[in-house]
Amino acid sequence: MKKPSKARRKATAKEPQRLDPAEREAIIAKEAVAFFAEFGFEGQTRELARRLKITQPLLYRYFPSKEALIERVYREVFVERWRPSWETIITDRSIPLETRLIRFYREYAEVILTYEWIRLFMFAGLKDLDFNERYLKMLRERAFERLIQEIRFAYGHPSPQDLPITVLEIEMVWGLHAAIFYLGVRKFIYSMPLETDINSIIDAKVTTFLGGIRFVLPADTDHRPNADG
Repeated sequence: MKKPSKARRKATAKEPQRLDPAEREAIIAKEAVAFFAEFGFEGQTRELARRLKITQPLLYRYFPSKEALIERVYREVFVERWRPSWETIITDRSIPLETRLIRFYREYAEVILTYEWIRLFMFAGLKDLDFNERYLKMLRERAFERLIQEIRFAYGHPSPQDLPITVLEIEMVWGLHAAIFYLGVRKFIYSMPLETDINSIIDAKVTTFLGGIRFVLPADTDHRPNADG
């Protein structure tokens, strides 16, 4: 049997690898996350295809528009990386409140204080995409409102079902959350490395937060403290 020519073998070696469609889509999505984190959402799909070593038409077979690709990036980074277990941590009253908050924010920081997460969130805001609005709505519903409910219980105040959450309470939680988020901004936007262990910073911020939040909780003289701190 005649062997293929050297030229034929060389051409065959250069043919793009055939992948399962689901695998190809996942590879494109992963590279898109890295690409947009580096260049922002102004980055061109032509350049992304070049980095993937595929044609732009092939990329559009999996994602029919740049908007569809960006939406996949949102889901990949901001939705799918959310851990439902965090909600359980926040509401587990068998554990002291301060311990719960520290554990939640330590785990949360592992996910968001990354090059990709921080830069994509910032670029989305600059591009005026609705990523930030959607994500922050999810954050408020899944974390902030639960945090406030647990804080009220710990300090003997009525639940949000009996007394609606106030704007000031939400602002206080925003302050804690933003302070932790800013650690990532310093590192991945300003290129200013942290000078101490990040967990130590988180612990200190949570402790300081709990020391002050009680002074802005809605007053209620009919409830006695259940505080564990």
